Amino acid sequence: MHLPTSPAELIQRQLEAYNARNMDAWLATYAPQARQYLYPATLVAEGHEQIRARMRARFAEPNLHARLLQRHVMGKMVIDVEIITRTFPEGPGRLQMAAIYEVEDGLIQSAVFIAGEPQLAIT
Repeated sequence: MHLPTSPAELIQRQLEAYNARNMDAWLATYAPQARQYLYPATLVAEGHEQIRARMRARFAEPNLHARLLQRHVMGKMVIDVEIITRTFPEGPGRLQMAAIYEVEDGLIQSAVFIAGEPQLAIT
């Protein structure tokens, strides 16, 4: 397996696996004991097992896609701003998301997500 040479490369690989809905490749970018938070500090998953369980239904969504708007790299921290297309309980739509990743030893150690309000698609 090719290890990324930079935090930006790792986060790009994570984004590509997310858009491919490849759970194993996506999870491989996370450290075994990585933590995911909702901003500012609500822990929503810790470790591969909990992260996989949290994301299983999302990866099954047929329209799941993240479009990168901006990426800022500050040492081991990577901040992505994206438009996420999803299937919400109310129907398909989009939301803006900021993700703050902390990368150490070639893996994501923690991720903090800041989500905007879902905007449902007009049918």
